[in-house]
Amino acid sequence: MATQTITTDQYKLYPSPRNQYREIFEHQVFVPYPYAIIDLEVMELAGKTTLYAACRLSDMKMGQVVTFELAADQAKFERLFTPD
Repeated sequence: MATQTITTDQYKLYPSPRNQYREIFEHQVFVPYPYAIIDLEVMELAGKTTLYAACRLSDMKMGQVVTFELAADQAKFERLFTPD
């Protein structure tokens, strides 16, 4: 089954099959580690989140984009995330 891509002004996104939601939320973080394991469940975030493999269009850098419904969750993610 082919993966559907989503192109925004900043990214070409490849949705994770583990996403519970099919939305790109307002608060976003680009993680420049395409192979890092990002386990959002263990961070116990309060709102909805989505995870995408991503290509940043400005420089064609590969990585991942995490989107958050809540700004507080974005701040918590940025504080807790460390690449493996």
